[in-house]
Amino acid sequence: MKHISILIPQGETSLSNIEATYKMFSMVNQTLDRMKKPPLFKIQLVGLNKETALTNGLFTIKPDMTYEEVTKTDLIIIPAVHGDINKVLSNNSDFIPWIIKQYKTGAEVVSLCIGAFILASTGLLKGRSCTTHWLMADDFRKMFPEVNLMPYKIITDEGGIYTSGGAYSSLNLLLYLVEKFAGRDMAINTSKIFEIDIERNSQSLFMIFHGQKDHEDEVIKKAQDFIENNYRDKITVDHLADLFAISRRHLERRFKKATSNTVVEYMQRVRIEAAKMSLETIRENVNEVMYNVGYTDTKAFRMIFKKITGLSPVEYRNKYSKDKAA
Repeated sequence: MKHISILIPQGETSLSNIEATYKMFSMVNQTLDRMKKPPLFKIQLVGLNKETALTNGLFTIKPDMTYEEVTKTDLIIIPAVHGDINKVLSNNSDFIPWIIKQYKTGAEVVSLCIGAFILASTGLLKGRSCTTHWLMADDFRKMFPEVNLMPYKIITDEGGIYTSGGAYSSLNLLLYLVEKFAGRDMAINTSKIFEIDIERNSQSLFMIFHGQKDHEDEVIKKAQDFIENNYRDKITVDHLADLFAISRRHLERRFKKATSNTVVEYMQRVRIEAAKMSLETIRENVNEVMYNVGYTDTKAFRMIFKKITGLSPVEYRNKYSKDKAA
């Protein structure tokens, strides 16, 4: 059973984030119960202290326990907290070492909307991609320049850390997590119950890159398309530069500006996303998956896979295999 800790931070916390998270994972358990299957999730509200109470005049939420009482968890959900962001971070700073410790011992971490500010303050997003509400993008970049902010993405998923964009796009991330942990059929059922448009096939749902084409550089878009359609082949930066009749230096500069990735990073991520999908849905061995996505060096493949996902290929398969999730 996966233990989920929904944080109840100090401040003007988004009750909709908390309620939606609790209800969606609870609904999965209820559906499984009707199928005479055991629950997948143990869901608890975790606060800085048990006296923390949130209310919007309609209902009140109080934590089930304090973070100090949670010695081990599997998934930490950080909701949005509104107001002066420096005050928000100061008031909730006691969460930070606990989140870091839990992540280092195997927990995954989720931020919803501007909960990304609390997540980024842990340092766990350094060098990684994330998203948040686009209205807060400039403030986020100023506070956390070492993070690869992608403000127009709905979802990011990297190294066991998940983030969602603004407002109700958090529902898309929650649905994404249901599919990750409970399978495609359960995600479809949940989307119907909560009336959330799923409108994505299984592959695009798990791709981290389709939002990186929200730019106006048509040459770079063509280069991206070429990489995505030919990732199984050996592609070099020089080959791409020749193909689009621009210098290598010019290509690399424009590619980085448009996508926030170098050309090599982009190729790696496209290949690893393809490998992830194969490991989730196809019973090929790891070496077969490696060759099918364009790698021939086992050590390099495993190293890049772990750098991007936080897991080895075997660990990823054991965790997210469709056969296991079903």
